[in-house]
Amino acid sequence: MNRALFSLLASFRRAPLFWFGVTVVLCVFVCAVLAPWIAPYDPNLQHLNDKYAPPSDMFWLGTDALGRDVFSRLIYGARISLWVGFVAVGISISIGVALGLLAGYFRGWLDEAIMRFVDVMLCFPSFFLILAVVAFLDASIFNIMVIIGLTSWMGVARLVRAETLSLREREFVAASRLAGAGTLRILCLHILPNALGPVLVSATLGVAGAILTESALSFLGIGAEIPTASWGNMLMDGREAMGVAWWLSVFPGLAILLTVLSYNLLGEGLREFFEPERRG
Repeated sequence: MNRALFSLLASFRRAPLFWFGVTVVLCVFVCAVLAPWIAPYDPNLQHLNDKYAPPSDMFWLGTDALGRDVFSRLIYGARISLWVGFVAVGISISIGVALGLLAGYFRGWLDEAIMRFVDVMLCFPSFFLILAVVAFLDASIFNIMVIIGLTSWMGVARLVRAETLSLREREFVAASRLAGAGTLRILCLHILPNALGPVLVSATLGVAGAILTESALSFLGIGAEIPTASWGNMLMDGREAMGVAWWLSVFPGLAILLTVLSYNLLGEGLREFFEPERRG
């Protein structure tokens, strides 16, 4: 255990971008969890005498058209973004891992059926597929999370299938079969733990993609319900006031940029650790 931890730290020792990503991700997570104690105001509290107030000592990032504090709404918006990212990725990882394991282990007609279904799903642009589904459902944040998860599992399934095809031929799997282990035990206790590295990388990158998708949907007005603060609908609010209140668009845009970039840097760092052959 200590040797594995030392190897992990040694691999990341010369990766400042990875540590930058880790730092930002942790900061966003802490802000989301401790939002009621960090935010100076209620995110929906209206200071009607301070509409479009620029950044100042009283309002660090200014206020919007209703006099709501942008900094407080930004902190609470992190909760929506991370909640959507984690739940959507949890759904996509669960589906992708299950189907990938079944396809790679049993092969044959089941493998063909699952992979052809994956190919069909990949033919549809995911964002427009999400829009089409939302058109028939209520545009609630719960539905958005579920829909993103149900339309983003294909890459995970193909990744886990490839890992399973390799692992099923290893000696420890053959030894488990000879020892009388059942299929479920082999999949869950022997193959899955050895395939978790690439899955973890995919999950990290998937959180970034889910945050971007939710922000885009909220920007279009079909994401988080008003007046709930999310980075996407904050951008939408600032779109019409760019000329008089630049801070309404700049700060939520920077929050999305830094968070998505940090998750991507974190994912790339984990990929280099789990796939040493990629290192230069």
